[in-house]
Amino acid sequence: MVRTDFQRDRDRVIHCKAFRRLKHKTQVFLSPEGDHYRTRLTHTLEVAQIARTVARALRLNEDLTEAISLAHDLGHTPFGHAGERALNSIVPGGFRHYEQSLRVVDKLEKNGEGLNLTYETRNGILCHTKGEEAVTLEGRIVRIADRIAYINHDIDDALRAGVISARALPSETGRVLGNTTSERINTLVMSLINNSSDGVLMMDSDTQSAYEQLHRFMFASVYNNDSAKSEERKVPELMSFLYEYFVKAPEKLPEEYRGTAKSEGVERAVCDYLAGMTDRYAIEQFKNLFIPHSWVGYR
Repeated sequence: MVRTDFQRDRDRVIHCKAFRRLKHKTQVFLSPEGDHYRTRLTHTLEVAQIARTVARALRLNEDLTEAISLAHDLGHTPFGHAGERALNSIVPGGFRHYEQSLRVVDKLEKNGEGLNLTYETRNGILCHTKGEEAVTLEGRIVRIADRIAYINHDIDDALRAGVISARALPSETGRVLGNTTSERINTLVMSLINNSSDGVLMMDSDTQSAYEQLHRFMFASVYNNDSAKSEERKVPELMSFLYEYFVKAPEKLPEEYRGTAKSEGVERAVCDYLAGMTDRYAIEQFKNLFIPHSWVGYR
């Protein structure tokens, strides 16, 4: 046998349809027209790179770490967290993308067969963001790498978009972490590596404090910025229209979701369908269903 079980996990994730769809799902800026803004796919790759670096330095399992990293956002909605909030408000029982990511690998991929991933990978996917920590150190590394990745690439994208300026970044965080993306990531990663031992992952207090300050700044200046997030106001209505339409007309669902509608209920099937959409596919579906088309008529 050439590959380990965790290598098989990683390879199955890379080859699945949900992984390919990540390239057309929003990270922060909704359907950006520039070629250099992050998508959910590039975010995932950056998480994997950071997590593998930490795992290697701590002599942990890199293949498990990478498998969890590559799969952690497979269940994310179109339109980023705006889409997640929209689904959470309309789906019975709520919606959480980390639970949906596990559902993708367990049930939705391969026409309902799932990817047959190991327990360790599945647990890391489920525990990558909130609540209970993963049972493995590799899974816990991914949770930290996710936060390191998104705060830094979101700064880069916000600077590119002109939402913030370099001068607006807190001077204290620059002094501790550095003033460029690579400097900040290197400082955070090295602090994590140098201060983790005996199964405990941690950074030194100055670095952790600077990261938290940077996190608060991004929420105030970017994630809750009215101009940067103005288009997100349209997302709840779009998602609600699509949800209600397919709940009332489940026969219009793609065939692969009709079985779920029969076995688990229409709401569950529609939730799976909407969560799996890319930004542009959701917009096209909305246009096709709710925007009048020009009448061609007879010639």
